[in-house]
Amino acid sequence: MAVWLDLQRRLTPGEKLDVVLRASEFVLQTYEAGVRLQYPKAGEREILLRVAARHLSRDLMIRAYGWDPEQDEKPGRSA
Repeated sequence: MAVWLDLQRRLTPGEKLDVVLRASEFVLQTYEAGVRLQYPKAGEREILLRVAARHLSRDLMIRAYGWDPEQDEKPGRSA
């Protein structure tokens, strides 16, 4: 752990930002893979909405996308 921390301290601010952005990209790809496994027939829009729903609040999903993730219906269809 000490070696890892030392390596982290030696990174430039730009390198640290790059590490964070790559980690964020990995998390989003992991979310997407999970959604694709859970909803194999989902289209690209549905995948996008279901991934967004994993890290945005329900209220924000409803306001931003007009879709309530707690309703187990396909995104884009009215209740």
